[in-house]
Amino acid sequence: MRFPTIIAMAAAGIALAAATPCALAQDRDYLTPDEVQQVRDAQEPNARLLLYVKFARMRIEYVNHLLEDRKPGRSILVHDTLEDYTNIIEAIDTVADDALRRKVDITVSMKAVAAAEKEMAASLEKISDKPAADFPRYQFVLSEALDATHDSADLSEEDPTKRAAEVTAEQNREKKERESVLTPEELKKKKAEEAEAQQNPPRKAPTLLKPGETEKVQSQ
Repeated sequence: MRFPTIIAMAAAGIALAAATPCALAQDRDYLTPDEVQQVRDAQEPNARLLLYVKFARMRIEYVNHLLEDRKPGRSILVHDTLEDYTNIIEAIDTVADDALRRKVDITVSMKAVAAAEKEMAASLEKISDKPAADFPRYQFVLSEALDATHDSADLSEEDPTKRAAEVTAEQNREKKERESVLTPEELKKKKAEEAEAQQNPPRKAPTLLKPGETEKVQSQ
């Protein structure tokens, strides 16, 4: 157990518990400000996927830490942390789908994601199998977290080519639905803008890599 990490997340939890009812009613960010910055810095999909895995594991670790403590009021922290965890898992799926849509090779990172999600699903199942006294207060979000993890793990193990085809098909379907509500003039303008974008693609971001070098993906 990484105690600095647990202490930092506990401090965030205390701040949440001390917030006013009005503040609690507002949408919470599922990442800390530092994590948001890390995600912004990790522009390469493989690096971003592994970063989200790291954050998800931290949430599991924090939930287990909370469940070892019998202090009153912990159930709200368990509940919110599980919600944040589910959002992170969904972000993994979004990043993966976007990468496949752009034909980015994420084979290596997806293997790491699938392995990690199996481990995290096992940890969540242990919580469900041995319910604590306050279990009903976070039972629903725990069930959602488990479903999201299993679904994401199945996607992570799916053949990348097949998944990319499914993502593209879904994208085309959504595009047709959006275009179906446009007027002929709006559709003509949209097609012209798309054609111009294809003729003038955005410039690639500068890289520090030498010719022939590629970014290495490291397992977490």
